[in-house]
Amino acid sequence: MENATLLKQEVEFYKKNGYLLHKKQLFSEDKMKELSGIFEEQWELVGRKLNSELDTPHFRDERLLKFLLSEEVLDLVEPIIGPNIGLWSSHFICKEPLIGKQTPWHEDSAYWNGRLSSFDKIVTVWLAIDRSWEENGCMRVIPGTHAGGFSEYEEVDGKENIFQSEIKDIDASKAVYFELDPGECSLHDSRIIHGAAPNKSPYRRCGYTMRYFSTDAKVIAEKNPGHKVWLARGKDLAGSAFVNL
Repeated sequence: MENATLLKQEVEFYKKNGYLLHKKQLFSEDKMKELSGIFEEQWELVGRKLNSELDTPHFRDERLLKFLLSEEVLDLVEPIIGPNIGLWSSHFICKEPLIGKQTPWHEDSAYWNGRLSSFDKIVTVWLAIDRSWEENGCMRVIPGTHAGGFSEYEEVDGKENIFQSEIKDIDASKAVYFELDPGECSLHDSRIIHGAAPNKSPYRRCGYTMRYFSTDAKVIAEKNPGHKVWLARGKDLAGSAFVNL
């Protein structure tokens, strides 16, 4: 397969805008089929429910470490955050046809506040399992909003939204939509403002998020009870408690 390492101009684009679309197949056809099969098993186990029930699935099913710690993924991540990489988390995110709720505008970092010592080098790889496009509620970002990471939020209707809060005063006309075919992926900074519209189409939208941090950030143990992190590549620089040390 084609080497997945990012070009210099792609890294520069990411640093300026806080995101990058990688419109290439991340895994081989066989490997992608295997990952999709694991998702279908996990989804069935939770009664085809969404979101929190499918968070950190690699804690329950270590077959996923084959993908999370793979060269294909880490070769994408290293040009962004450097050679010392920790696996922070993963999440199967699925929006059901017709009834998939809206994902309000948010920053991932806001939900992890206090759990790590810094947030400037955390990247999410969002891998499309289903085709993901505007019609079925693909992810969308506001480019260049990754300098802060802790915006002001307001409450929203929990019946219509996955979360119960949303960043105030977002100009959605500036959004870039992450349209991806199965097997393609995007990368985004943990601090960038992003969200997704509800899925009102007849097509399911599922992706697998794989999240990584530079190990010069410390995982604060007392703020992460039961949470497990792996040293994916390189060295532990800040003294975090990794599973495989």
